[in-house]
Amino acid sequence: MSHAFEFLTPDFILGVIDDCGYRTDGHLMPLNSYENRVYQVGIEDAEPIIAKFYRPDRWCDEAIQEEHDYCADLAFAELPVVPPIKHSLGLTLHKKKGFRIALFERKGGRAPELDKEEHLRKLGRFLGRIHVAGGGRTFLHRPSISNLDYARESISIVRTAFIPDDLQLAYDSLITDVDTVLGNRLEESSSSKEIKIHGDCHLGNILWRDDAPHFVDFDDARMGPSVQDLWMLLSGDIAEQNIQLDWILEEYTEFRDFDYREISLIEPLRTLRLIGYAGWMAKRWTDPAFPLAFPWFNSQAYWEKHILELREQLSALQEPEFRN
Repeated sequence: MSHAFEFLTPDFILGVIDDCGYRTDGHLMPLNSYENRVYQVGIEDAEPIIAKFYRPDRWCDEAIQEEHDYCADLAFAELPVVPPIKHSLGLTLHKKKGFRIALFERKGGRAPELDKEEHLRKLGRFLGRIHVAGGGRTFLHRPSISNLDYARESISIVRTAFIPDDLQLAYDSLITDVDTVLGNRLEESSSSKEIKIHGDCHLGNILWRDDAPHFVDFDDARMGPSVQDLWMLLSGDIAEQNIQLDWILEEYTEFRDFDYREISLIEPLRTLRLIGYAGWMAKRWTDPAFPLAFPWFNSQAYWEKHILELREQLSALQEPEFRN
């Protein structure tokens, strides 16, 4: 199933969308997505739609439906998200020719400017509302974002098949220390409340339109601490990030209380993302799209840089708190 996306030829895709009840006009444009495959599809006498073909075997049907229901709840609360389109039976998940598919309205926009106070404040305001609206039902079929088992799975894949021989000892020693310190830091914060979060709130998943942020791609939505959706908006040195976080939280707390103890989770969450990204690339390396899109991955230079970043993260994990 690693190469299932090879079946997604233009004729195949257009035929699947026609089978979903649309009349395609032959226009098809792939969009920037690698975990899944996403296309803009032209529709006769109507606006194009966005078709998302889920990666087979990643999520079960129930987990995908949880993503769709979460988006529907946020849209019902009049929040700026793009929920999947319901088909004639009132469902949002299509199953066609071995693929799971969701269809969306096309919405444009540009990336927010994270060096602008106004943009960060608005992001904080909307994230506060999103976390309130999604704070009811929990995800039953999606793991917590702070699950150390996921990081250990990534470590195992990287260690077994990807780290160059001359870096193996350095990586093994370092990653053992990172795992120990990371586990201790997560254990110290185990009382933090977990809620439904976007989970992957980076610039590519936020569109700025009509002077407001619009959040897209909830594919990585999970249970987790609310700070996960905040820290990825920060940039610069520690002093700059502290100022930015203050701006975000001043607006966020207008709508939802924030447990300031979660700030100590920023570096552990950053470390999980660093480890998880390398593992994600490794697990997907047999997908032909990945070597073409990421030719720098699995090179000597990449793994040397990865080890350096892990050393920096180990140092950050050993600091008592994010704030100075």
